[in-house]
Amino acid sequence: MRGVSRRDCPDAPAPVLEGTEAWYRPGGAALAALCAREDGREVVLVTAVGRDAAADDLAALLEGRVTLVGLPLMERTPTKTRVQANGRTVARMDEGCDGVEETASGADVARALAGASAVLVADYGHGLTRQSAVREALAECADRVPLVWDPHPRGAAPLRGARLVTPNAAEAQVAEDEGERALNRAGELAGVWGTHSVAVTLGAHGAAWADGAGARALVPGEPVDAPEDTCGAGDAFAAACATALADGANVRDAVRHGVGSASAFVARGGAAAHTRPRPGTPAPRAAAAPATAPAPRVAADAGTAAGGRAGRVVATGGCFDVLHAGHVDLLRRARALGDHLVVLLNSDSSVRALKGPGRPVVGEHDRARVLSALDCVDEVVVFGEETPAHALEELRPDVWVKGGDYDVEELPETPVVRRAGGEVVTVPLVPGHSTTGLITRIRGRGRDNVPVR
Repeated sequence: MRGVSRRDCPDAPAPVLEGTEAWYRPGGAALAALCAREDGREVVLVTAVGRDAAADDLAALLEGRVTLVGLPLMERTPTKTRVQANGRTVARMDEGCDGVEETASGADVARALAGASAVLVADYGHGLTRQSAVREALAECADRVPLVWDPHPRGAAPLRGARLVTPNAAEAQVAEDEGERALNRAGELAGVWGTHSVAVTLGAHGAAWADGAGARALVPGEPVDAPEDTCGAGDAFAAACATALADGANVRDAVRHGVGSASAFVARGGAAAHTRPRPGTPAPRAAAAPATAPAPRVAADAGTAAGGRAGRVVATGGCFDVLHAGHVDLLRRARALGDHLVVLLNSDSSVRALKGPGRPVVGEHDRARVLSALDCVDEVVVFGEETPAHALEELRPDVWVKGGDYDVEELPETPVVRRAGGEVVTVPLVPGHSTTGLITRIRGRGRDNVPVR
C-alpha cells in the first residue's frame, strides 16, 4: 500500500497517508521462480496456497510467466502487506503465515517435478519442506538433477545430497564482512548438513563457497551505487545458481554467476521491480528486462514522449550536466514511486539561460544518452523552456518529483501537475553532491595542471 504523506498524526508519531493505492508483487518462493525464468526458461512453481482470493491474485501475477502448481494445503495464502509513505516502509502486516495445515500428496509433488533440469527449494518456513512425502520426492530429484536449497531459520534442514545450500550471513551466524570466517563456516555447514557444498551469501560482499572436500572460494560482490531495495537478492542468487547448474556449470562457477545476477537484480530495483498496480495488469518494463536491455527511447520533444507508456508514470527534471551520485540517487528514488520514469531534460539553450554562458559542459544529446543508459530511466524528454511546465502539460504524469528542500506549494510546476490529477513529491538530495561545485573543482584542477612551456 503506497501513499503520500505531508504531515504526521496529531496523536502519534505516524504519517498520515493520502491518495493510497494498492500494489502487488509475488513474494517468497514465487519471487525466486520469477528470477529463475528471467532468461526465458520454463519454470514450474510448486507451493502451498490457501483457499482464498490471495491465491487467485498469485496465479494472476504469475500467469504467462511461471506455471503455478498450487497445493491447497492452507486456509489462507501467506501475504505480507507493506505500508509505504513517500516510498518509505512505515509498517508491515502479515497474514496467513502460521504454516501448512494439511499433508501434501507425494505423487502430486513428484509429478510436478518430473522433467525438471534442476530444482530450487526456496524454504520460507511454512512447513511444506518438513513433510516426508515432499522430502522423498525431492530426494528422488536430487539423485538425477542438481538440487539447490535456500534455507530459512524456521524451515526444515536441507536435504542430504543437495548440490548447493545458500544460507545468508545471519543464518550462518557470521557477519557479512567476515570473509574468512564465512568460508570456514560454509565448510562446517556442508559437513553438518551432509550436502555437497554451501555458499554463504554476504550481501554486498558477495558469497563464501566451500564444499565437503575442502575446496573453497570467496566470490566478491559487484558494487551497486545507492541500492534502493535489496529485498529478494537472496532469491535472485539462489535462482541464478540453480539455472546455471541446470545448464551444466560447475558449482563454483554457478556461485559466481549467482553473485553477478544478485547484483544485477538489486541494480534493477530489487523486488520492487516486479510490482504491479493490480494482479493481471502488464508488468513494469524493468520487471522483465534483462540486465542487457536496450536503452530507452530518447524523445526529441514532449509531444513524442507521451506515447507508449503504461502504469503509474513518474517524472522528474533538471539539467543533469555532469551526472553524479546525487543524480543517480534522485532518479532511483523517483523510479521507485511508479512504473515508468520520464526525465525532462533542459536543452542546451535552456541550461545557458539558467546557468550562464559557460554551461552546459556536456551537450544535450550526450546528456540524454547517458541518462537513457540508466536502468531506472525509461524515457528522456528534452525541453527548451526555462521551466518544464509545457512539457508537463503534455506528459501529464501521475507524480512529479523534485529534489531538495523545496516548498511544494511554491514550485511553478505544482499547479500544472495537479490540474492533470497528479501529485508533487520532494525527496532529499544526497549531501555533498553539487554539479556546480563538481564542475568548479574539475576546472580548478585543469588550471593547476597546465604545462609550462
